[in-house]
Amino acid sequence: MRSIEAADFSDLAGLAASPFPANLIETAQPRVLRGLCRDWPLVRAARESDTAFAQLLAAHDNGTAVDTLLLAPDQRGRIGYNADMSGFNYQHFKVTITEALQKLALYSRQPQGAPVSGVAMQSAPVRDCLPGLLPALRIPFLPDEAQPRLWFGNHVTTPTHFDSQHNLAVVACGRRRFTLFPPEQVRNLYIGPPDFAPTAMAISLAHPDDIDDPRFPHLRTALEHAQSAVLEPGDALYIPPLWWHHVESLDPLNALVNYWWQPAPVAVLANAPGLDALLHALLAIRPLAASERAAWKTLFEHYVFADADPAAHIPEKQRGILGELDGEKITRLKRLAARNLPREA
Repeated sequence: MRSIEAADFSDLAGLAASPFPANLIETAQPRVLRGLCRDWPLVRAARESDTAFAQLLAAHDNGTAVDTLLLAPDQRGRIGYNADMSGFNYQHFKVTITEALQKLALYSRQPQGAPVSGVAMQSAPVRDCLPGLLPALRIPFLPDEAQPRLWFGNHVTTPTHFDSQHNLAVVACGRRRFTLFPPEQVRNLYIGPPDFAPTAMAISLAHPDDIDDPRFPHLRTALEHAQSAVLEPGDALYIPPLWWHHVESLDPLNALVNYWWQPAPVAVLANAPGLDALLHALLAIRPLAASERAAWKTLFEHYVFADADPAAHIPEKQRGILGELDGEKITRLKRLAARNLPREA
C-alpha cells in the first residue's frame, strides 16, 4: 500500500481561475489537498475543541431530522451486515443534528476502554438542516450542483464502496483514514449484492484490517494496489468515480463534508448513469450465452470504451447520436433507451 499523492494549498479562491480543477479530474487519480479548507469556520472551531465544533453546528441546526445509524458496541463501529446477511448491523433513526451531538457527548463520557455504541449521521444535505452554513462551505471550483453533505459520528468505519460520481471529501473535525482501491480491484474485494447494501452502492465484505480472514484470500492482492492517507481538519481528498474507498473515523468526534457532481452532459442524464447502465446490462446481457456476451463486449468496447472515434468515417452532420451530444440528442437517446426497457408484468 502506498500513500495517496498530496499537495498543499493555501489559496482556495484562486484555484477557481487556475487549470488545477480540470487537471485534477483529467488524471482520474485520487489526490489529497492538504489545508484546502483550513479557513472554514467549522475547521477553526474543531481545532479549538470538539465542544466548540459541536456548539457551532448546534447553533445552525434548524431542527430538520436527518438519517442516523446506531451500532451496538460489539460491532466495533463497522457499518455492514448482520451475521447471516439477512439484514444490517445497525438501527436506523431520524434525529436532529443537535440530538445526534447530544448522544455523541454522552458516549464520549464513558470510561476509557469501555464498550461504546457507534453513531453515524449520514449524508445530511446542509441546505436542508444547516442552511446558515452554506455560504461558508462553498468550494469555488466546483459546479453549483455539487451541494455539501455532512457526515459525523464517533469511531465508525464506512465499508469499502464506490461512488459513481466525482467526490470531494473535506474533513471538518477529527481525523479520518481513507484507503482507496482502483476500479480494477473489484475482483479482489469480495463485493456484496448491489441491490441490498447498507450504503447507496454495494460494499466489500472484506475488511482491510482483517487480512488473514480465510474467506477473502485475494484481499492481500487488493491491498498491494491500495492507496491510503490520514486527513486532518481542513484537508480534502478528491476521489475519482468508481474508485473503491474504505473510511475510518479515528477520533471520538469526526465530521466530514463531501460534494458529489458529474460534468455536463453526463449530469443531465441521471443521478448515476453508469450504474443504471450496469444494472441494465446485468438484466439484459449477463444471462446470455458466453458467445453472445463476448459479441456484446466487442460492441461496447467499440462504441463506448475505445479512444478512437467510432463515427470518424461518417460525415459530421450525419453522425446522429454518435456525434457530439447536445440537448436534442440526449433526449433522443433517452427515448431510444426507454423504448426497449422491459416492462413489469
